[in-house]
This record gives sequence, C-alpha cells and structure tokens, in this order.
Amino acid sequence: MESFDLEAHLSTLYASYPEAPQQPLIGITANFRGEEACLREKYYDQVVKAGGSPVLIPPVADKNVLLNILERIDGLLLSGGADINPLWLHEEPVPQMGEINAARDLPELLLIRLAFNRQIPILGICRGIQAMAIALGGSIAQDIGQTSVKHSQEGGRGEPTHSVTIDENSTVYTLYQEKKLFVNSVHHQAVSKAGNRFRVTAKASDGIIEAIESTEHKAVLGVQWHPEWLGKDGLPLFQWLVSQAENFHTAKRLHRHMLTLDTHCDTPMFFPEGIDFMKRDPKILVDLHKMTEGRLDATTMVAYLPQPKAGESFASKVAFPVSSPTEYADLIFDKIETIVRENSRYLGLARSPEQLYKLKRQGRKAIVLGIENGLALGGDLSNVAHFAQRGITYITLCHNGDNDICDSARGNGTHGGVSDFGAKVIAEMNRLGIMVDLSHGGEKSFYDALDISRMPIVCSHSNCKELCDVPRNLTDDQLRALARKGGVAHTTLYKGFLRKEGQASILDAVAHLEHAIKIMGIEHVGIGTDFDGDGGVPGMADASEAIAFTLQLLRHRYNEEDIARIWGKNWLRVMTEVQAACENQTLRT
Repeated sequence: MESFDLEAHLSTLYASYPEAPQQPLIGITANFRGEEACLREKYYDQVVKAGGSPVLIPPVADKNVLLNILERIDGLLLSGGADINPLWLHEEPVPQMGEINAARDLPELLLIRLAFNRQIPILGICRGIQAMAIALGGSIAQDIGQTSVKHSQEGGRGEPTHSVTIDENSTVYTLYQEKKLFVNSVHHQAVSKAGNRFRVTAKASDGIIEAIESTEHKAVLGVQWHPEWLGKDGLPLFQWLVSQAENFHTAKRLHRHMLTLDTHCDTPMFFPEGIDFMKRDPKILVDLHKMTEGRLDATTMVAYLPQPKAGESFASKVAFPVSSPTEYADLIFDKIETIVRENSRYLGLARSPEQLYKLKRQGRKAIVLGIENGLALGGDLSNVAHFAQRGITYITLCHNGDNDICDSARGNGTHGGVSDFGAKVIAEMNRLGIMVDLSHGGEKSFYDALDISRMPIVCSHSNCKELCDVPRNLTDDQLRALARKGGVAHTTLYKGFLRKEGQASILDAVAHLEHAIKIMGIEHVGIGTDFDGDGGVPGMADASEAIAFTLQLLRHRYNEEDIARIWGKNWLRVMTEVQAACENQTLRT
C-alpha cells in the first residue's frame, strides 16, 4: 500500500551509506508543444531501467546554457518528434513535408555538434538520428515517398511492424547478436546520406537507412525506429548508452585529477597563416577550445626547423624572413610567448613539473616549449644555454636529414652516428637540464646518444618498428635500451608511422602503445601526438579528442595509475630527474 509518510521514506533512504550508487547523468532532449517542453515517459523510463539518471534538456539555444549542460551530463539521448526545417539543409520544403518543430532545431543541432566535439556518448532516436546526420555532415530526405515498406505504422507503437537487416560489424549487432530485427516505425523522413562521420549499419528491405554509427570509433549511434516503446527488446540500446556514459564519466574524473600532457605538437608551423589560438580555428588542431573540449591540460609546442638539402639555404625553407636557424627559433618562441601573454587568463608557460601542476590547479592550460631539430643551435654550443634561458624543455637532435649534431633516420650517415659537436651538445644539455630527444634520430645516433648522455633520453613522438617497418620507428632492441636507461618513448599519431597500408586510426595508436608497454613496461611510455605536424587519425584527429584516448585505455582495462603514467607522469619523472641534475650541477659550480 502507498505510504504518505515522508519521514518513513527518508529513513529508508538514510538507512545505508552511500545513499545511492553513482549513476551516469543522461541528458534527454525534450519535445516542444505549444508553450510546453515535454517528454514521453517511455524515454526516461528506459534510461532508468538501464541504470542511468535522466535529466531533461529544454530546447534552449543559449550557448551558456548548452555548454553548462554538456559539462555536467555523461551521455546524450536525442528524442523523436516532428520534422526538421529543411532550410537547415539549404532546401525548400516539399509539399509532403509534415509539421516542423522549429523551436527544437537550432538548440539540438548545436547540442549535437558541441557534444560530438566533447566526445560525449550519443544515442539518437527517429528525429534524433536525422538531426545527427544534419549536424554532422549528412542529409535527410524530407519525405521518403511511396516505398514497399510502411514506415508510419498505425495502432500500438510498441508493436513491431517491419524488419531491418543489421551489419554484423556494428554496435547494434553486438548488442542483439541478430542479423535481422523486427522494429516499430513512425516516420516519413529519413537519413538519405550518412556523411563521412557515419556509416550505415542497418537498412529496411526497401533501402531506407535504419541505423548509423560513428566511423571514428566514437560512442555515437542513431536508430530510426523507437526502442523506447519496445520494452525489454529496446532496452539494450539504452544499456549501451548508459555503459558508454559510465566510461565517459570515469574518463572525465580521471582528467580532473591527473595531469594530461601531449609531448609534441607542431602548431607553430601554422603561424604564417595567421592562426587565432583563442578561437576554435579550423586551420589548426590545437587551440584553447580544442584543448578544453578534450580536457587536455598541456601541450609541448615545438619550434620545428626544416633541414635544408645540399644547395638549399635555410631562409628558403621558412615563411618568415630570418638570417639564421637560431633567429627563426627565437622568432617562434616570441610568437608563442605573445599568444600566452594575450591569453594569460586561460594559458601559461611551463618549464617544470611544478609549474605544470600549478597551472592545472589554477584552471589554466599550459604550453611547454621544445625544439625539433638541433639545427636551431646554428653550430654554436653557447646557444644551448641561450635556449635553456628561454625555457626549452627538450631538443630533438635532428629531423629528416643529417645535421651537424647527428645522423637522421632518413639521412645519409654523414657522421656515423653522433658527431663530436653533437657529443658536446648532449653534455651541455645534461648540464643545463634540457632533455635529449632522439625522435627522428638514426639508429646509430640513438645508441651513441644513450652512451653519451648521463641522463635518461626521450623519444617525444616515436612508434614501434615491429608494427610499422619504417626507418623512423624504433626497434624492440631500441625500446629495451631506452627503458634500461630510464627513458620514455611516446606514441605518435602520424599515420605513416602507425601503418604502411590502409587507413590508420586511434586503434592503431593504441596497438603501438601496447606493444611499447609489452617491450618496455608501463613506466616508459606516453603520448606525443604530432598534431599540426600531420599527426591525427580518425578517433583522435585533434586536441578535442584527447579524452578519446583515455576512453580507449579504459576499454582496454588500464587502471587510473597506469593511465596517469601514460598521459604524462612518466615524462615528468624524466623531466624532474634531468632538471634536478642541472640544479645539483649549478650548486656544485
């Protein structure tokens, strides 16, 4: 019998601790009728049965409201409803178009794009799958017309009325283990083109698209039917959303507590194009918006110096008028410092682990400075001290071509490894607390540097030759030698270093990371994306998708401590050791 004793209900609630287990927060887009935002019970009932906590999202286009909602939810459910205004497709309405719900269109299209950029799991139902397609590069048919299958059923909505064929390589198949499902259907619009971000994973017998899912290994899925009405037969889709939302909630929690550092990006290469780090600039893969969306705390921004070939001048290789490689590197660092100064409320420079952690506590993103190609020294050993004073944390000794320091992996063996001048450079870097980076170095240069350096060396963006046999990648023996010396090798997202054939993806990057862990141990690995240096693959295409790598690590059952190691703790261990040795040397002298 129903009890109306409030205190009795509260006593039951307070009888144990914790009062309730943690559940992911699932935002559900509300319908809009007249002056009322509303939602059928079936939607939130299925979310509750799946183990989620539902909250309704009203159709409000205010950016502050949308962004604050997205900051708090762990998953997004796009509910069904009336037609979408075809003007969003740059089309005029056809006579068969039904009633539009203009109040929902812009809020939901914005919500989808913003949620997608933040890697929030999404499930779209009926109108929801259509809105997903429109928001993310696909299109819809305003009216499917006369087909061999009736898609707007009459009678009970919980009654399946037609079948759909499921792609065996799909999330829906994984959930149901059936090639054919019997579904309900209440629509006259449908997805006509999925676009590049989605692939079609289910169709009706008349060819109407019934399900789409991400081509980028994201938890984004849409169905044309109405699983909210199908009870336990529809529940697996909601359980999938809640499960993905739980994973995302965990990833967010980890990113709040641990420091996430990308050890190599080439964003300064785009300085000649007049980038705006404060905007979500489509020209670059790393900016304040993308770092925030991906919950990335810090990135190492390098001054990249192209290696001139015989007969070429350095000035002919760069966009800015400079007289020397050293002047060019200084110019790049000047521009980075200007970016930081102009955005100091949200951004800071970090030279040490302590400064990185301080910026994180302050809620500011960090830029760490590095040099890619020791050519920047201009053959002058004193420039090591010059760049140390500028706050440089590492120097990649060479790039694609031999220089006066060492031979490159793509060089001609000019020195037979590290040159005499290169040995002095390494010793000076040790003395001044600058990490020695052997990414791009030839194999003999690699082993020479290991022997010469008193401190651990790093490979800021290097993959495994065992998985992708290119000169630039590291052999298993190199990985073992690096680990024995206490160094680290960071997996990069440059497609040509991940696989030689076919399209590389985030799954390939995880495979390279796991191979390095197998050979070196978890204490010697990390992530150096090479964003804006042609790094970036589906699933982790820019800084906004940094948290997607964490999601993959969680799916591979890595624990919190290991994920923290991968995301920068290992690198900071080396940085601390190298900089501490410099401090001791300073004290001795």
